[in-house]
Amino acid sequence: MRADLSLIQDWITPGSRVLDLGCGDGSFLAHLKRTKNIRDCGLEIDADNICLCLEAGVNVIEQNMDKGLANFETASFDTVVLAQTLQALHRPDEIVDEMLRVGKNCILTFPNFAYWRHRLSLLGNGRMPKSPQLPYEWYDTPNIHHCTIRDFDALCKSKNIKILHRTVVDERQLRSALANFNPNFFGINAIYHITR
Repeated sequence: MRADLSLIQDWITPGSRVLDLGCGDGSFLAHLKRTKNIRDCGLEIDADNICLCLEAGVNVIEQNMDKGLANFETASFDTVVLAQTLQALHRPDEIVDEMLRVGKNCILTFPNFAYWRHRLSLLGNGRMPKSPQLPYEWYDTPNIHHCTIRDFDALCKSKNIKILHRTVVDERQLRSALANFNPNFFGINAIYHITR
């Protein structure tokens, strides 16, 4: 299991209703069903991943998140998860609003584009940084909105969103003293638990 997903599972209440946006192959929801007896629903756009979700016994809907979540009633889920996808959406601010409408609380994870190695790479090479976390060229990356931890904090403040928990991890996907000291500089991935 990916490190960010391993960390956020503690924020999900057993027996709760969970919506996973961009659920991929459904393995995270399948894990939560086994370990926390959640009631699951995943949204996915890739046909191959939808087949894998169904094989894993995950309830999945084919849907493009950029079109919103209007087909879900307000407060119809306890938790809405958006992991490593926020930066690939056309209007991430709008999907955050929709997540908070549909779910009582939300969990988001995203790469921190202000991480010190990314800054150094851009400064030293004069080219968009590439790393194991960001392996794409500038022209074929799915990342269209480069967000930093400070950017997301500012978005939450402007929308009166309450941050229940925030953690960041380093390159080893571990919490570290440096990442806690200066999250925007030393954190490679941000993990947020938010509510209204």
